[in-house]
Amino acid sequence: MFKNFIEPGRVVYVNFGKDFGKVAVIVDIVDSRRVLIDGPTTNFPRTIYPVKRLGLTSIKVNKILKGARTGTLKKAATEQKLNEKWAATSIAKKIAVRAKRASLTDFDRFKVMISRKNRSFKLRQLAAKINGAGKKAAAPAKKAAPAQKKK
Repeated sequence: MFKNFIEPGRVVYVNFGKDFGKVAVIVDIVDSRRVLIDGPTTNFPRTIYPVKRLGLTSIKVNKILKGARTGTLKKAATEQKLNEKWAATSIAKKIAVRAKRASLTDFDRFKVMISRKNRSFKLRQLAAKINGAGKKAAAPAKKAAPAQKKK
């Protein structure tokens, strides 16, 4: 049922607040609602964070024991190429797209809109060509009801 547990070594990302999108690793469990996290490769300070504001990932840094020091964590994270694994996840890609869109200027947003319109137009043309080729002859139009005579 569940695959991603709150455990030392589990990679998490902050999904709310001023640190949104930052990556860290769970180092220790304080209680059922808070964990101690550290982000040595992402310059995230070692701090206690509420679990509600964290998103668990399927990535786990192996050989990390409860209460591991920052240096040990950094060494293990670089050996296992944590940053590359994180960049390959879908949530990391979504966060990157969201950040890029937020930094667009008005003219850039206009260019994106025009590109989307052109892509949709091409797709509609292609769909019409495909549907038109395999389509049967259209059914004849219904005949109008005869007009009633005036008395």
